[in-house]
Amino acid sequence: VQLVESGGGLVQPGGSLTLSCTASGFNFQDYAIGWFRQVPGKERERVTCISPLDHTTYYTDSVKGRFTISSDNSKNTVYRRMNRLRPEDTSVYYCAAGEPPGVCTEAMFADYAMNYWGRGTLVTVSS
Repeated sequence: VQLVESGGGLVQPGGSLTLSCTASGFNFQDYAIGWFRQVPGKERERVTCISPLDHTTYYTDSVKGRFTISSDNSKNTVYRRMNRLRPEDTSVYYCAAGEPPGVCTEAMFADYAMNYWGRGTLVTVSS
């Protein structure tokens, strides 16, 4: 089982970036795929998730209207487009998969509900 994130980097405030998470080794549509972020010294924070089975999505309040999550089931890949980035979005972003797909709700989406994790990709928002 593997989750591989890509697309991180340095971006100026107000800019945009797209992260990808490609899954292998499990049935993509049997899971919810989510993103978490964590900065040193702080708790890991949930950001957004999607159920590739029916494209149900969840966004935490701080990213609503700025981040968009989508999935390409033919490629076992989830994309997260981040617009209007802020310095406080600077973090290591982790992709995770949790079973079943119904985990992708406000009530159930949490790090303890995830079965598999990627290694993370760093996003730095700075001028």
